[in-house]
Amino acid sequence: MIASLGFLALLASVVLPRPAHADPADISAAARGVVRVVIIGTDGRDVFPVSHGSGFAISPTRIVTNAHVVREAQQDDTMRIGIVPSDGDGAAFARIIAISPRNDLALVEIVGTTLRLPPLTISGADDQDGAEVSAVGYPMNVDRAQGLSLNDIFESQPAVKSRGFLSGARPSRQFDTILHTAPIARGNSGGPLLDSCGRVLGVNSFGADSDGSDAEFYFAVSNRELVPFLKANGINPPVNALPCRSLADIDEVERDRIEREQLSARQGMAQRADETREKRSRAEAEAEEAVTSERENRMAAAFLLMLVAFGAGAAAWQAHGAAGKERLVAIGGGIAAVAAVAALALWFTRPGLDEIDRRVAEAMQEDAANGGDDGNGSDGFGAGASTGPLVCTLDVDRSRITGTPDTQLQFDWAEDGCVNKRTQYGFSGGKWSRVFVPNSEAAVSVNIYDPATRTFRTDRYLLNRSAMNEARSARSGYSPPQCGTANAAGKLGDLQGGVLAALPSSPNERLIYSCAPENGHLTQ
Repeated sequence: MIASLGFLALLASVVLPRPAHADPADISAAARGVVRVVIIGTDGRDVFPVSHGSGFAISPTRIVTNAHVVREAQQDDTMRIGIVPSDGDGAAFARIIAISPRNDLALVEIVGTTLRLPPLTISGADDQDGAEVSAVGYPMNVDRAQGLSLNDIFESQPAVKSRGFLSGARPSRQFDTILHTAPIARGNSGGPLLDSCGRVLGVNSFGADSDGSDAEFYFAVSNRELVPFLKANGINPPVNALPCRSLADIDEVERDRIEREQLSARQGMAQRADETREKRSRAEAEAEEAVTSERENRMAAAFLLMLVAFGAGAAAWQAHGAAGKERLVAIGGGIAAVAAVAALALWFTRPGLDEIDRRVAEAMQEDAANGGDDGNGSDGFGAGASTGPLVCTLDVDRSRITGTPDTQLQFDWAEDGCVNKRTQYGFSGGKWSRVFVPNSEAAVSVNIYDPATRTFRTDRYLLNRSAMNEARSARSGYSPPQCGTANAAGKLGDLQGGVLAALPSSPNERLIYSCAPENGHLTQ
């Protein structure tokens, strides 16, 4: 499935977030893709750093920075560009792919190494004056304060993060910039300016000059310049136009939603109970009237038949012994006997009062069979045993989206937790889940499916190198059981505990999907 950015942008208008404060976990997650860009010179024998700036990954091997950061390497082919990631012990060389001095942007590509960086997501939302922002990069004044020399910058160091606020968008030097107050210094050039969810708002470029001292206002090249620059060079960057919301906001919305659903369910149950009582009352009245009428009719018929029996018997008795009356005696006696038996049959087969209860029960069962309340209090969530192919649609209002996820998912769910007939889900703590720890991406995903509500959830944890290694170590300690093996779900539920214990308390991204049967193929 292909993510629909237009779909996300369209739904952004219906999400009304409150002002968000920067989440340190999101800023740290974005900082994994921020690098030090070092210009390296040589005297023919030794290599040495000449200057450095910052940059950030827009793909695993391509990095955005400022044009002025790599200008020396462009003008002098004896100089090289070095890339030092913020995490780990790897470093790499890079070559210039494109450079645009007009708006101070450059694109470089890592060469000759397997170093792969976690890309950052571009914010497609409109800039909001006063919104909190973070600048991430490698300011030289911090290096000096730590006593680091130029040679030390070849070692991986965490990127420096600083907070401030948006102060407005304005054109400068013939290109579109963002004015902000997140402190930057020499060395920050080319690093990202991030929103509260860790998405790129712009590329930090320069500060307002204030008599040679560090300025209080700073400028970043806006995404209105960055996105066209990337597209012109064959890169379709990941763009997220949704407002930034915290997990606390999402949880509050979810609690409100659950309370509304529970209130609606209680009101529905009360309404169905009232309707059931009304139906039962009508059924009782109808049954009582019918049974009473039938009972009285049979008793009256029995009484009339007894009168006929007595009359016929009396006529036969009078004719008994009289000459020529034998036929009359036989007819009268037969009529009397038949009438008496019929009267007794009607009397003993008249409906009793318990017939009212039986007929009420039958009427209620017939109503349930015709679509009425079945008496089990069904509220629409009786799909616990549902199996078959599902189409799941991203619920933007219930999700915290920091990247560009797929808006639809498809999978085939089996009652034993086997997905697509090949991937076993674990069952633990009343939840079906599967933990994915890839080797090619610095992120752990926990997929959770609730068959009762047909809700699919993905929690994504964007981890640094050490945390990712810990998660991979825990994951390497077990092999998931195959679908169809004995107690596969329970075993996997226990095995995944080690990975889950290594994860932070909250994910960076939570995606909620509402699922429905595909083409009506769901079975129960």
